[in-house]
Amino acid sequence: MQFGFREKPQTVFVPAGGGDDIVDFGRFSGPNRRRLSGPALRTFLNIAELWGLTEEQRRLVLGYPSRSTYHHWAKLAREQQPFTLDLDALLRVSAVFGIHQALGVLFADAAEGVRWLKGPHMAPLFGGQPPLALVTSGTQDGLMAVRRFLDAARGGLYMPPNGLDAAFTPYEDSDIVIR
Repeated sequence: MQFGFREKPQTVFVPAGGGDDIVDFGRFSGPNRRRLSGPALRTFLNIAELWGLTEEQRRLVLGYPSRSTYHHWAKLAREQQPFTLDLDALLRVSAVFGIHQALGVLFADAAEGVRWLKGPHMAPLFGGQPPLALVTSGTQDGLMAVRRFLDAARGGLYMPPNGLDAAFTPYEDSDIVIR
């Protein structure tokens, strides 16, 4: 052995719990996507309405399906008819759910979260543009970047505390009582 490397690389990945697969590929199956598609799209349409997205922006977030496809999906979702979104569209909708959830945690009301989405932001990721511009850029990367940013903000990075947390006084060691 040289430099601490194995002479023969390991050829088979063995997950840390001894299981056969790390990913349950069944969750990507047609029947499972069909089960999720209607509720996911209905929820997406409600969030898009709350955010004030135009039809064009909604289509960009969904991966830019044709107008007729978008309206067909929306009609089927509203009527609770079965249809199946492709994996890309479901992943994009999932990112929107994560963004929406994070905004709900970070801001006292939905309107405040929408203002944040639509207002200019000086974080390097946004370069002075509104985060919504990245969300509606048409890329999964844009959606995921905003989601990761907000998830980090939920953990205390990047953003000042919200109104509820701004007045929070940290606990002192003497405040902790163990009985």
